Amino acid sequence: MTEPAATPGDTAAISATASQDAARVQSTDLLRGGRELLIQHNGDTYRLRLTSNDKLILTK
Repeated sequence: MTEPAATPGDTAAISATASQDAARVQSTDLLRGGRELLIQHNGDTYRLRLTSNDKLILTK
């Protein structure tokens, strides 16, 4: 079973599948062509980084 493709800002598609399973997004959609993303959560900033070995690292 495939999940509906979500476009940036399309919370309806994400919400529809979240109740059945965790929301799933492509890392390329999050990073938007970059190698680093800053995420705000509960007042803290986290850094999601794409390494030269094509791995993701999340740090606080």
